[in-house]
Amino acid sequence: MPISNPSAPNYPVSTTATPTTVASSITSVAILAANAARKGATIWNASTATLYLDLDAAATAADYAAKLDPGGYYEVPYGFTGALSGIWSAANGSALVREFT
Repeated sequence: MPISNPSAPNYPVSTTATPTTVASSITSVAILAANAARKGATIWNASTATLYLDLDAAATAADYAAKLDPGGYYEVPYGFTGALSGIWSAANGSALVREFT
């Protein structure tokens, strides 16, 4: 049986959380721009419509990374510093975003 002694994880530390509100839209909108200094981010769907998130510059309801139902919450994958985009099934409400740097 192999012996394993993994090193302790080295998680980035953040001291700043920048809040942003993104209005819902039935066309793809930027949720977060690419940011090499990002340590993490959270997105809460404060809408009565479904939010389709993608980890690139343009989201569609047919090709997305995460589907957030109304009230849904998403944590951006550790180490991801690229752009995030979103599109809603109807334009009402917003996404409440926190970016940690």
